[in-house]
Amino acid sequence: MRLSIQELIRVLFSRHLLVHVLLGFVCGLPLLLTGSVLQAWMTEEGVDLATIGLFAFVGLPYTLKFVWAPLLDRYTPSLLGRRRGWLLIAQVALIGSLVLLAFSQPATSPLSVAVAALLVTFFSASQDIVVDAYRRESLRDDEQGLGASFYVYGYRLGMLLASGGGLIMADFIPFQMVYLIMAGIMFLGVITTLLSPEPEMAEGQPRTLQEAVVNPFVEFFQRNDALLILLFILFYKIGDTMAQHMTTPFYLDIGFTKSEIGAVVKLFGFWATVAGGLVGGVLILRFGIYRMLWGFGILQALSTAGFALLAILGNSLPGLAAVIAFENLSGGMGTAAYIAFMATITNKKFSATQYALLTSFMGIPRVIAASPTGFMAEAMGWVNFFLFCTLIAIPGLLLLGWLYRRGSVSGPVGEVA
Repeated sequence: MRLSIQELIRVLFSRHLLVHVLLGFVCGLPLLLTGSVLQAWMTEEGVDLATIGLFAFVGLPYTLKFVWAPLLDRYTPSLLGRRRGWLLIAQVALIGSLVLLAFSQPATSPLSVAVAALLVTFFSASQDIVVDAYRRESLRDDEQGLGASFYVYGYRLGMLLASGGGLIMADFIPFQMVYLIMAGIMFLGVITTLLSPEPEMAEGQPRTLQEAVVNPFVEFFQRNDALLILLFILFYKIGDTMAQHMTTPFYLDIGFTKSEIGAVVKLFGFWATVAGGLVGGVLILRFGIYRMLWGFGILQALSTAGFALLAILGNSLPGLAAVIAFENLSGGMGTAAYIAFMATITNKKFSATQYALLTSFMGIPRVIAASPTGFMAEAMGWVNFFLFCTLIAIPGLLLLGWLYRRGSVSGPVGEVA
């Protein structure tokens, strides 16, 4: 279905989309607090690159969240309803985990840092499960593309504040204070949850735990090419994710300061991401999800190659700005299409579980494929490492083309043909 100009304007300025910006914000904030910000903290404390790379394993909850997602479909907390009740529980626990991480010691006790970071990612992943289900259930099918764009906008805003703002603040205050401030900002999510409406359960909910655990997977895997769809989700952003895991050590290694990284990489790049997400949402409505997944995927791969060019140029602020603008623009468009695609292939009765399954495959590269990137960068050098990350994006594009030609995936948002 394609919206008219008048309908598009109405959707763009609707109040209920603001909720998805705010929920995207509190989902994006914790991610880099266990990613690039923690990497910068550990680098400053003298932790070696190999250990930093291994810290990708603290992101395992993002990959395994489908394991406990059925509980969030089956049971309803006594307050606020099924979606908002679980969301409030996850947000309060996440704030507490960030406080615990703030008081850890990377230089002397990396194990305690890992435990605290693992708690953050567990409750962050739980929050993601509920937010994804909330967006799927509260928006119409023809709003999923723009809803994904607004979510990406908020998500990147949270990443910007955590990483860009956090790194800039870390030049003036200890990292411990940075994490405490971020924990306080997370209360915005609690307020949003309390003021937002609970979505209707038009499709009902699982009546038993067995139904909540078994039926979502049975329903999904009975579809044509279900395994190929999962492989596509696994590979679509693998090169981009592997490259991103090492960008902060890369920037520091070629001579950029933390303030330059915060200002150029995060603040300047944010606006390119905003533009990418919004333009991506509009293009999805105009040309369909699957065509845009193809086009945006090619742009993502080319933007990863830009880091190899920057490695050759060295410490060049104009070069950094150009590479970051391109990477964030293509990344914003690609992510909007990616998450809209996953939303349209979920059954609303099991939206938390099925979406968690899909996004778990989406998160595997961030944990498994990203974990050896420190060793790879040391062995290959920056140029060859980023070129490898560019080429590894090809299998995902080939899978998309295969699914497109077979016509085995279809959704109400956009058209296959």
